[in-house]
Amino acid sequence: MCKVLQIPRSTYYYEANKLNDTGKNHHDGDVTEKVVQIFNTNRRCFGTRRIKIHLDKLGIKVSRRRIGRIMKKQNLVSTYTSQRYRAFPARPNERDITNGLGRAFYRERPMEVLVSDLTYVKVAGKWHYICLFIDLFNREIVGYSAGPRKDSHLVSAALSTIRHNLREVQMFHTDRGKEFDNHLIDEVLDTFGIQRSLSMKGCPYDNAVAEATFKAMKTEFINQFHFLSLNHLNIELFDYVNWYNNIRPHGALNDLTPKEYKEIFYKNCPILC
Repeated sequence: MCKVLQIPRSTYYYEANKLNDTGKNHHDGDVTEKVVQIFNTNRRCFGTRRIKIHLDKLGIKVSRRRIGRIMKKQNLVSTYTSQRYRAFPARPNERDITNGLGRAFYRERPMEVLVSDLTYVKVAGKWHYICLFIDLFNREIVGYSAGPRKDSHLVSAALSTIRHNLREVQMFHTDRGKEFDNHLIDEVLDTFGIQRSLSMKGCPYDNAVAEATFKAMKTEFINQFHFLSLNHLNIELFDYVNWYNNIRPHGALNDLTPKEYKEIFYKNCPILC
């Protein structure tokens, strides 16, 4: 046809590509808007993988490479950084309790095993601490607390926020921090028949899920705020836990949220499970 009309083939391809680029640019604008929206509404911590998951749920098929180009063009940088903290050596829990969990971090039922740990956060220029209780089944944060001291009262406060049936819990695992050597915790475990498990001394891998959760919390939450008071921290912590449990996809759950993962379990579970 180009020969008949005496038109160079390069002219044909130029015009054809120009037409395609017009439609593509329009689509790029829609995708860019969605990428920016997803990034900003998820604490500016999502990378290309999690943004792609959200776009897939919206029925928008885009490659991670293309998302990366959009993020670079829009100056969207995921906030994954680290913060230095000077550790204060403390006497560990020397009780003769073994590691009953044995790094078996994947469980088949909700509330079968809970793990816990503490981390630090600056509040008005002073160090405060956060305690979390995590369900290994779906990585859900089922209990939490914040306070100015790293002690047993902080752990007890987090324990009191758990709104699930503790009779379903078979095991409670922590590291050997002295703050977990708590008479209230012992009474709760004895009352509900919950087995106690402690990591080997100086081995963070025995409590890897809690460590990974706090790594995510520091980069997605703690490092993004300047907390003015303990009340400010508690308000933002409540919001973060809600986002973490109900909106944030989790790699260990096939990129489902903890809420979605549990809903699928109960949907497919027999009545008497």
